[in-house]
Amino acid sequence: MAAGASVVAMPAFSLNTDEARALIQQSLNEVYAVINSGQPPAQMYKAFEAIFARYADVDVIARSALGPAARQVSPQQFAAYKQAFQGYIGRKYGARFREFIGSQVQVTDAKPVKSFYVVTSVAKLNGRAPMQVEWHVSDKSGQSKYFNIVIEGVNMLAAERTEIGAMLAANRGDIAALTSALQQAG
Repeated sequence: MAAGASVVAMPAFSLNTDEARALIQQSLNEVYAVINSGQPPAQMYKAFEAIFARYADVDVIARSALGPAARQVSPQQFAAYKQAFQGYIGRKYGARFREFIGSQVQVTDAKPVKSFYVVTSVAKLNGRAPMQVEWHVSDKSGQSKYFNIVIEGVNMLAAERTEIGAMLAANRGDIAALTSALQQAG
Protein backbone atom coordinates (compact mmCIF):
# COMPACT_ATOMS: atom_id res chain seq x y z
CA MET A 1 0.00 0.00 0.00
CA ALA A 2 1.37 3.43 -0.87
CA ALA A 3 2.35 5.81 1.87
CA GLY A 4 -0.41 8.23 2.71
CA ALA A 5 -3.16 6.01 1.31
CA SER A 6 -6.12 5.80 3.59
CA VAL A 7 -8.28 2.84 4.32
CA VAL A 8 -11.98 3.57 4.48
CA ALA A 9 -13.61 1.71 7.32
CA MET A 10 -16.69 -0.18 6.23
CA PRO A 11 -19.47 -0.79 8.73
CA ALA A 12 -19.09 -4.16 10.37
CA PHE A 13 -22.30 -6.12 10.10
CA SER A 14 -21.95 -8.81 12.65
CA LEU A 15 -25.42 -10.27 12.92
CA ASN A 16 -25.21 -13.88 14.00
CA THR A 17 -27.65 -16.69 14.67
CA ASP A 18 -28.03 -15.93 18.38
CA GLU A 19 -28.65 -12.22 17.73
CA ALA A 20 -31.24 -12.95 15.03
CA ARG A 21 -33.00 -15.35 17.38
CA ALA A 22 -32.87 -12.85 20.27
CA LEU A 23 -34.30 -10.06 18.08
CA ILE A 24 -37.36 -12.15 17.25
CA GLN A 25 -37.78 -13.37 20.82
CA GLN A 26 -37.65 -9.79 22.16
CA SER A 27 -40.17 -8.67 19.52
CA LEU A 28 -42.50 -11.53 20.48
CA ASN A 29 -42.11 -10.74 24.18
CA GLU A 30 -43.22 -7.16 23.52
CA VAL A 31 -46.15 -8.28 21.36
CA TYR A 32 -47.33 -10.64 24.10
CA ALA A 33 -47.01 -7.92 26.74
CA VAL A 34 -49.39 -5.78 24.66
CA ILE A 35 -51.74 -8.69 23.89
CA ASN A 36 -52.08 -9.50 27.58
CA SER A 37 -52.26 -5.87 28.75
CA GLY A 38 -56.02 -5.55 28.46
CA GLN A 39 -55.67 -2.22 26.63
CA PRO A 40 -58.46 -1.06 24.33
CA PRO A 41 -57.88 -2.02 20.65
CA ALA A 42 -56.86 1.50 19.51
CA GLN A 43 -54.09 1.64 22.13
CA MET A 44 -52.99 -1.90 21.29
CA TYR A 45 -52.73 -1.01 17.59
CA LYS A 46 -50.51 1.98 18.39
CA ALA A 47 -48.32 -0.26 20.55
CA PHE A 48 -48.10 -2.87 17.77
CA GLU A 49 -47.15 -0.12 15.31
CA ALA A 50 -44.33 0.97 17.64
CA ILE A 51 -43.10 -2.62 17.97
CA PHE A 52 -43.19 -3.00 14.18
CA ALA A 53 -41.21 0.25 13.78
CA ARG A 54 -38.64 -0.90 16.35
CA TYR A 55 -37.98 -4.44 15.07
CA ALA A 56 -38.97 -4.46 11.39
CA ASP A 57 -37.08 -2.87 8.52
CA VAL A 58 -40.08 -0.70 7.66
CA ASP A 59 -38.24 1.08 4.84
CA VAL A 60 -37.50 -2.20 3.02
CA ILE A 61 -40.97 -3.63 3.64
CA ALA A 62 -42.74 -0.42 2.56
CA ARG A 63 -40.63 -0.13 -0.61
CA SER A 64 -41.21 -3.77 -1.48
CA ALA A 65 -44.96 -3.42 -0.92
CA LEU A 66 -45.08 -0.35 -3.15
CA GLY A 67 -43.24 -2.19 -5.89
CA PRO A 68 -41.92 -0.39 -8.99
CA ALA A 69 -43.78 2.79 -8.03
CA ALA A 70 -41.32 3.23 -5.14
CA ARG A 71 -38.64 4.29 -7.65
CA GLN A 72 -40.83 7.09 -8.99
CA VAL A 73 -41.93 8.88 -5.81
CA SER A 74 -40.22 11.83 -4.20
CA PRO A 75 -38.53 11.36 -0.81
CA GLN A 76 -41.34 13.40 0.78
CA GLN A 77 -44.05 11.27 -0.84
CA PHE A 78 -42.29 8.10 0.24
CA ALA A 79 -41.88 9.34 3.83
CA ALA A 80 -45.62 10.10 4.07
CA TYR A 81 -46.52 6.77 2.46
CA LYS A 82 -44.11 4.87 4.75
CA GLN A 83 -45.64 6.46 7.86
CA ALA A 84 -49.16 5.60 6.65
CA PHE A 85 -48.03 2.06 5.74
CA GLN A 86 -46.55 1.60 9.23
CA GLY A 87 -49.86 2.58 10.85
CA TYR A 88 -51.78 0.37 8.44
CA ILE A 89 -49.61 -2.65 9.35
CA GLY A 90 -50.01 -1.92 13.07
CA ARG A 91 -53.82 -1.89 12.75
CA LYS A 92 -54.10 -4.77 10.29
CA TYR A 93 -51.86 -7.22 12.11
CA GLY A 94 -52.85 -5.86 15.51
CA ALA A 95 -56.41 -6.96 14.85
CA ARG A 96 -55.10 -10.45 14.07
CA PHE A 97 -52.93 -10.55 17.19
CA ARG A 98 -56.05 -10.57 19.35
CA GLU A 99 -56.39 -14.24 18.29
CA PHE A 100 -53.16 -14.87 20.21
CA ILE A 101 -54.62 -14.10 23.67
CA GLY A 102 -53.79 -17.07 25.86
CA SER A 103 -51.52 -18.66 23.25
CA GLN A 104 -47.76 -18.82 22.85
CA VAL A 105 -45.15 -18.49 20.13
CA GLN A 106 -41.87 -20.28 20.67
CA VAL A 107 -38.66 -19.59 18.73
CA THR A 108 -37.39 -22.99 17.67
CA ASP A 109 -34.41 -22.41 15.36
CA ALA A 110 -32.30 -19.87 13.51
CA LYS A 111 -29.90 -20.36 10.63
CA PRO A 112 -28.11 -18.32 7.97
CA VAL A 113 -29.59 -18.49 4.47
CA LYS A 114 -28.00 -16.50 1.64
CA SER A 115 -27.45 -12.98 2.99
CA PHE A 116 -29.89 -13.13 5.91
CA TYR A 117 -31.05 -15.35 8.77
CA VAL A 118 -34.22 -17.40 8.96
CA VAL A 119 -35.62 -17.62 12.47
CA THR A 120 -38.33 -20.23 12.84
CA SER A 121 -41.01 -20.29 15.47
CA VAL A 122 -44.14 -22.23 16.25
CA ALA A 123 -47.37 -20.45 17.19
CA LYS A 124 -49.61 -22.53 19.44
CA LEU A 125 -53.05 -20.95 19.33
CA ASN A 126 -55.88 -22.09 21.55
CA GLY A 127 -58.02 -24.70 19.86
CA ARG A 128 -56.00 -24.70 16.62
CA ALA A 129 -53.16 -26.72 15.15
CA PRO A 130 -49.70 -25.17 15.70
CA MET A 131 -48.54 -22.83 12.92
CA GLN A 132 -45.00 -22.41 11.70
CA VAL A 133 -43.81 -18.81 11.42
CA GLU A 134 -40.56 -17.89 9.68
CA TRP A 135 -38.88 -14.52 10.23
CA HIS A 136 -36.27 -13.19 7.79
CA VAL A 137 -33.68 -11.09 9.63
CA SER A 138 -30.87 -8.99 8.20
CA ASP A 139 -28.50 -6.22 9.21
CA LYS A 140 -27.99 -4.87 5.67
CA SER A 141 -29.63 -1.56 6.58
CA GLY A 142 -27.13 -1.04 9.40
CA GLN A 143 -29.36 -2.46 12.14
CA SER A 144 -30.58 -5.97 12.82
CA LYS A 145 -34.26 -6.07 11.81
CA TYR A 146 -36.72 -8.47 10.26
CA PHE A 147 -37.84 -7.72 6.72
CA ASN A 148 -40.32 -10.50 6.06
CA ILE A 149 -42.56 -12.97 7.86
CA VAL A 150 -43.79 -16.22 6.34
CA ILE A 151 -46.77 -17.71 8.17
CA GLU A 152 -47.61 -21.27 7.13
CA GLY A 153 -46.09 -20.59 3.72
CA VAL A 154 -47.83 -17.22 3.21
CA ASN A 155 -45.18 -14.59 2.48
CA MET A 156 -46.03 -11.21 4.06
CA LEU A 157 -43.97 -9.22 1.51
CA ALA A 158 -45.72 -10.87 -1.43
CA ALA A 159 -49.17 -10.51 0.17
CA GLU A 160 -48.66 -6.83 1.00
CA ARG A 161 -47.21 -6.13 -2.47
CA THR A 162 -50.42 -7.54 -3.99
CA GLU A 163 -52.67 -5.62 -1.60
CA ILE A 164 -50.82 -2.30 -1.87
CA GLY A 165 -50.63 -2.74 -5.67
CA ALA A 166 -54.40 -3.18 -5.80
CA MET A 167 -54.92 -0.12 -3.59
CA LEU A 168 -52.55 1.92 -5.77
CA ALA A 169 -54.42 0.80 -8.91
CA ALA A 170 -57.76 1.69 -7.29
CA ASN A 171 -56.30 5.15 -6.66
CA ARG A 172 -55.14 5.45 -10.30
CA GLY A 173 -51.44 5.37 -9.36
CA ASP A 174 -51.75 8.44 -7.12
CA ILE A 175 -49.34 7.98 -4.20
CA ALA A 176 -50.99 10.74 -2.13
CA ALA A 177 -54.38 9.05 -2.55
CA LEU A 178 -52.84 5.67 -1.62
CA THR A 179 -51.28 7.27 1.47
CA SER A 180 -54.66 8.67 2.47
CA ALA A 181 -56.33 5.28 1.89
CA LEU A 182 -53.71 3.56 4.05
CA GLN A 183 -54.37 6.02 6.88
CA GLN A 184 -57.99 4.84 6.89
CA ALA A 185 -57.42 1.12 6.20
CA GLY A 186 -56.42 -1.78 8.37
